[in-house]
Formats: sequence, C-alpha cells, structure tokens
Amino acid sequence: MEQDNTFTRYVYLLTMNPGKQLDEQIIRAHVRYLKDLEEIGKLVLCGPFSDYNGGMVIFRANSYDDALEVVRSDPFVKENYESFELRTLELSCKENNHMGMG
Repeated sequence: MEQDNTFTRYVYLLTMNPGKQLDEQIIRAHVRYLKDLEEIGKLVLCGPFSDYNGGMVIFRANSYDDALEVVRSDPFVKENYESFELRTLELSCKENNHMGMG
C-alpha cells in the first residue's frame, strides 16, 4: 500500500565537518543541486543559518528512503563537506485540521 505523503515533508540539517572549508566550486554545486530539486517540485525551503555553521533544506519525497537518497546526493554531503541529520516533518495545517486536533 502506497503511503500518503500529502502532509509530510523531510528536513535535513547540515553541519560543517571539522577541518572542512567551503569554496566557491562546492557552493555552486550545492546551489545547482537545490535548483534541480526546485525545478522538479521537491524543494520547499532552504538556506544557511545566520547563528550556526550549517543550514537546512525542507523538501518533498515519496518515502524516508527516497529522502535519504536526496540528502546523500547533495554535493555538500556527497563530498563530505557537511554531515546531516534527516527528520520527517508531519505538517499541522488548516487543510488537515491541524492533524485532526483543530
């Protein structure tokens, strides 16, 4: 049975790995990757933190395994510049009556 992901998003938190420093080439590769996710309708929101050495990407995926593949394909992660923490976010919104509790 296929999972209903209408109100599910995935979030990955990026943290710079010790001893690594981002350069223009890897930043551009990461931005290209995010633009590709946006082009296919997966990217919801992303950006760096202003008070922490890392960033966050919120996106759509069909399953946790698919989400893990999205994260592992990010050049920051793939090239070992940043480590990640992947979370599943269940949306609470008007459309789902705040998870049936509204």
